[in-house]
Amino acid sequence: MKTYLDCYPCFLTQALKSAKLAGANKEVQKRVIDRVARILPNIPLRSSPPETSLIIRNIVRKLAGGHDPYKGIKQKSNELALSIYDLLKKKVARSSDRLLAAVELAIAGNIIDYGAKHSLDINDEIVKILKDERKSIKNENKAIFNYADFKKELKKAKTILYIADNAGETVFDRILIEEIKLQYKNKEIIYAVKEKPVINDATIEDAVACGIEKYANIITSGAETAGAVLKFCSRRFLDVFKNSDMVISKGQGNFEALSGSKRRVFFLLMAKCPVVAEHISSLGAGCKVGDIILYHRRGNAQDKP
Repeated sequence: MKTYLDCYPCFLTQALKSAKLAGANKEVQKRVIDRVARILPNIPLRSSPPETSLIIRNIVRKLAGGHDPYKGIKQKSNELALSIYDLLKKKVARSSDRLLAAVELAIAGNIIDYGAKHSLDINDEIVKILKDERKSIKNENKAIFNYADFKKELKKAKTILYIADNAGETVFDRILIEEIKLQYKNKEIIYAVKEKPVINDATIEDAVACGIEKYANIITSGAETAGAVLKFCSRRFLDVFKNSDMVISKGQGNFEALSGSKRRVFFLLMAKCPVVAEHISSLGAGCKVGDIILYHRRGNAQDKP
């Protein structure tokens, strides 16, 4: 996905928030904003938002320090999501379509995204997931919720690459992965996380803390972008991406990075900003902010990424 002009205010907001979380004083925060404002005119719109976010994070690290300013937020997200794990499992168990319920919860978990929202009361978001996700699902747009395709491809696939998004959300991913393994015991699932801290994205530490390693093989993408931008990914990840029978991509950052990929991908996310909603609508699938999305990007699974 390309960068839109409406992305620019978010870039500045992200820079300021990251500088504050890194403990920078007002003077350093101003230097961060000034530096980001100077580089934005030189960034081509054809670049994806995660590529620009990487430049911003490097500026924040250089001027404000702080290797992982979101660490505390990630830990809290994991702990709170794990505290409702049993409730989530009960929701799936009570459903007439367990797989659909697990998919819905995995997407609902995408609401835990400090990077996209810039401010987040995690307790409040957890309550929304438990109480309100069914209300939004009932209004699902079939053009952006391709569940029939998902079931069909899942049944055929032997190897599945599941590209993770945020910490905390990993617990919701676990719910879906567990259900896939329950219904299809011989599926091989590879769960890809970030190798190094990137905003609030999940790392190996987060995936292990949330119990993913019991149900999937964990690898890293090798990219330091807030999304699996392929030109920055490791050769190992690219091989898995190319050769897996099915790819499940979670979150906005991965959608922004991979929506232009040549191969078929199932994108699971919640549209959290007008830019992403508008871009999805431009693909022929009407979308508005707040919609939950299971979008099948129909490519050739054998194409090179």
